[in-house]
Amino acid sequence: MSVPIFLGAVAFVVVCFLLTTLIPLRRLNGRMAGPDPRLQAAIEAIGSGAWQPAADLLAEAGTDWERRTACTRALAYSAVHDGDAWLTAWQAAAPDDPDAVMVAASARVQQAWKLRGAQRAVATSQEQFDAFHRELHAAREALAHAARVCPEDPTPLVDTIWTALGLGYSKDEMREVWIELDARAPHHFVAHCSAVQYYSRKWRGSRLEAEEFAARAVHEAPRGRLMTLLPLIVWFEHEEEGDSAGRYGMPDAIALVDAALEDVAATAEGHPGLPVARHLLAYFLVRQHRYRAALEQFRHVDGYTDAMPWRYRPWGKLSYRLHRARAVWGALLTRR
Repeated sequence: MSVPIFLGAVAFVVVCFLLTTLIPLRRLNGRMAGPDPRLQAAIEAIGSGAWQPAADLLAEAGTDWERRTACTRALAYSAVHDGDAWLTAWQAAAPDDPDAVMVAASARVQQAWKLRGAQRAVATSQEQFDAFHRELHAAREALAHAARVCPEDPTPLVDTIWTALGLGYSKDEMREVWIELDARAPHHFVAHCSAVQYYSRKWRGSRLEAEEFAARAVHEAPRGRLMTLLPLIVWFEHEEEGDSAGRYGMPDAIALVDAALEDVAATAEGHPGLPVARHLLAYFLVRQHRYRAALEQFRHVDGYTDAMPWRYRPWGKLSYRLHRARAVWGALLTRR
């Protein structure tokens, strides 16, 4: 092969790779895990200072606790990172509105974690830790109040788990939170994901404790509640410590992914945890060289990146694009 032909072939491959990596050319949404027009509309509205769409969004969720938790946390994130004038106006207009109380309490938790920063403990200053703990103590009181005025909603207790992480709740204290939370909403996906963090090695437990917690949840929950994602989360959370590296293709890992795929297939469309599950499955499937199955998961969430594992990466959106590109090329070249 002549040099010009060879260089042309290399250039063609590079261009094709870049295209499959960059497509879609639209900007990736790093604030959501998947499409949710109603939530997106509410976020856009509060960006202009209007609080009523946020109130309507939570009212429409009713007793769909999964959705109420997801929407509350998304609205609280917007209050912390984009400005909270709309939330202040909501509280002034309806000071006794329990949903406003709940969003405000959730925002305090997220403000605390923002003050801490995303670095590991060794790279976090004492000043950051002091501000983090002060805000978490205030958040704990706000969440306790929200739990009283929203006596059936698990959302304040889900956020309480994140105060438990930061303030170092004992196992007995965590158990008390969990008993009340589980009584309000058994098999709550986000609650279980949050508890897995508490029981993981990097926070207040160990890999074994996290695995045992996840196994109990899988055993107790019916299909369609996404509990089978928990063992994959435990696997991923401990990957960086070398426990799982290079073992994605082992039979036990494949079995975990297969169980999660069945669970996702049985989950009703509209479940807020479904996009989160699809992102994690897409990642595992690419690592297992099951590219066509990975593409099917990417198809449902393409254009959105606020999910594990991308949010764990310094260049999360690029990591998302590269894994999707691997899925595209792998499906074309290996037929798998």
